[in-house]
Amino acid sequence: MRLRLTALLAATLAFGLPATAHADEVYGGVYAHGVDTPFTFDTGEGGADLQVGYRFDPIAGLESVGGPQPYVFGSVNSGGDTNFAGVGVSWKAEIGKLYLRPGVGLVIHDAPDLRVDPATGMRTDLGSRVLFEPELAIGVDLHPRWSLEASWVHISNARLFNSEQNPGIDMMGLRLNYRM
Repeated sequence: MRLRLTALLAATLAFGLPATAHADEVYGGVYAHGVDTPFTFDTGEGGADLQVGYRFDPIAGLESVGGPQPYVFGSVNSGGDTNFAGVGVSWKAEIGKLYLRPGVGLVIHDAPDLRVDPATGMRTDLGSRVLFEPELAIGVDLHPRWSLEASWVHISNARLFNSEQNPGIDMMGLRLNYRM
């Protein structure tokens, strides 16, 4: 399974990066996996996730929509549950040293194709291999190069790929960012 995730992350990095991009930020964090929120059903997953990612400079020419920053990232679960890798864009709205960072992306994951809760008979698999990944972070600039964010990451198919299935998984945690 780890080899499969490594291959997924390598493919994401190889095909998800603009050829002329140069790094703006690297980040990493630790997240609680399978947090109970109104956006998900219980999948029976847990543990902690280690997430690492890379944000690029804002996309030139898109200043009128806030200058979104493309990113790639991967997440490995400590309990052997769902791992994933993805790409997306995020925006940084600064208010002094504090800021809000919403983002949206797509991920591929290695969760089972079919999983059923034996107690309820309800399907708890994620419904499709490709999932949407909205996220939201609240951050603070600690130094010109360092910032810290409390973030929420959600993965689900939004019932677009399978209208019957959408338990989703939420992760909440802290990540440290380093500007290059």
